[in-house]
Amino acid sequence: MKKKVFATLLAVSMIASMVPAAVSVQAADGDSIRLVNGKIEVDAQLKKLAEMYEKETGTKVEIESMGGGIDIQGTLKGYYQSDNMPDIFVNGGATDFANWTDLLVDMSDQEWASDTDSAYVDESQGTIGFPYTTEAIGLAYNKDILDKAGIDPSTLTGPDAIKEAFETIDSKKDELGLTAVVGYAAEPVNLYWSTGNHLFGNYLDSGLDRDDTTYIDMLNDGGKVDEDRLTDFANFVGLLNQYSDPALLVSGTYDQQILNFSSGKYAFVTQGSWIGATMTGDDADAYKEAGNFEVGMIPYAFEDGIDTILTNSPSWWSVYKDGNVEAAEAFLQWLTTDEAQEVLVKEAGFVSPFKSCTIVGDDPFAQTITDYVSAGKTSAWHWLEQKEGLAQNYTGQVFADYASGSLDEAGFVKTLEQVIQSAYAN
Repeated sequence: MKKKVFATLLAVSMIASMVPAAVSVQAADGDSIRLVNGKIEVDAQLKKLAEMYEKETGTKVEIESMGGGIDIQGTLKGYYQSDNMPDIFVNGGATDFANWTDLLVDMSDQEWASDTDSAYVDESQGTIGFPYTTEAIGLAYNKDILDKAGIDPSTLTGPDAIKEAFETIDSKKDELGLTAVVGYAAEPVNLYWSTGNHLFGNYLDSGLDRDDTTYIDMLNDGGKVDEDRLTDFANFVGLLNQYSDPALLVSGTYDQQILNFSSGKYAFVTQGSWIGATMTGDDADAYKEAGNFEVGMIPYAFEDGIDTILTNSPSWWSVYKDGNVEAAEAFLQWLTTDEAQEVLVKEAGFVSPFKSCTIVGDDPFAQTITDYVSAGKTSAWHWLEQKEGLAQNYTGQVFADYASGSLDEAGFVKTLEQVIQSAYAN
């Protein structure tokens, strides 16, 4: 076991002291398992699944949901020290998984593992993360506006075609009732994650096979970049700058960005599939007034031939190797069945990461993601493996400077390369 995992004994003991007393100790009878879930908003749906599973198999599943600012990993470390580990628990990415080196079950032999591209796979430990939903990063669009402008989104397969479409829509802004062609926000303090992680993630992965790590490997090798590819990417970002809403571009907020798109004010928006929940939730009235228009996504095709969107599970469920492994694996496998997927997709609002699942939910982007996944037209989220703090402390500001006009395209490429190298040198 890697001792660096648990920081200092003092910190761990402090965390352990905060462990809720109501949590049951690890079951030993083989007929009960416990799952720690990090999405408290789907607590009720998971408990419904637990009831269904107990009726069907006799195995009791205790759902323990955490949210509202709780330090999930810190709490889990406390559970570990208290010998109170759950059988299944959530991990949000490489940093979380590193906390549990050699403590997780390799599930590569499970049937579900060959039915998804979204499992978390570690080179040395195998398949250690079960995906329960899929999120996607692509250039989202309002299909009603594209239809009215005479643009078929399936033809937007390269930078020239996308530029031509932007020009056409821009020339018809008034008749289409648009504020701008694109809702792109590059404000660096609160939206660095959108530019420095999600948008930059397209430089790292767009058009690549899911297991192609060419550009993230270069990045993690001292901050190296492919200048030709980065220049093509910069040219595309310049297009977003040019056709974005100037009131949003440099100082706008996430809420403004999504509300304006929901209201039919932008033909495109630079956010991922997660905005569907806002469109049908907080922005439901505006979305309804705009006609509850159909949405879709095109790839960030900054080079000809790029035909993938970036999809990933936002977090994964792992099985603790010293827990009730067999029962935990059986429950996860059951979650891929139609009866369980019906609840996860239709009631929890998830987008199934499993290729065999034909159930599509009501989320505006659900069908789009399902279509890309089933067609095998997805790339990975390798931005999750870039140096921690890269977007917040380095690259997000460069996107903002490019948006404000203080950097031109060449300056954006040069400065981005410099700050990335600086980040990796520290």
